[in-house]
Amino acid sequence: MSITAKDIQQLRDLTGAGVMECKKALEEAEGNIEEAVKIVHERGMVKVSKRSDREAGAGLIESYIHNERIGVLIDLRAETDFVVRSDDFKKLAKELAMQIAAVPAENIEELLEQPYMRDDSKTIDSVIKEVAARVGENIKLKAFSRLEL
Repeated sequence: MSITAKDIQQLRDLTGAGVMECKKALEEAEGNIEEAVKIVHERGMVKVSKRSDREAGAGLIESYIHNERIGVLIDLRAETDFVVRSDDFKKLAKELAMQIAAVPAENIEELLEQPYMRDDSKTIDSVIKEVAARVGENIKLKAFSRLEL
């Protein structure tokens, strides 16, 4: 099966991976998009695990207020300011703050094991790792605080 530019773009849209990585995954999956997505995610997770010991010194503080009754602050870190300013990172920060507002957790470890509110087949840890694979840097949730009336 021949791989088209449209196939590569579709895989890029689904995974955020680079052109060459998408092309290689599609070739390995013999054109099967679903299989190629799995391959890209597996490779991304390998890259993430190799970066896990890198210091995540840049970051941002995200806040979320729900119905003026629940407030959340999170400290989310990455390796560089470039990634911290990216849309993927900012979206992750907002999603994590909303998750903490919706499903309270006592600590970071408990939070990382929770099912993701938008897709219960994923954990919070896997959602963070997916974004880390997309942006190519280590991402760490450093701290969070939740207040409720």
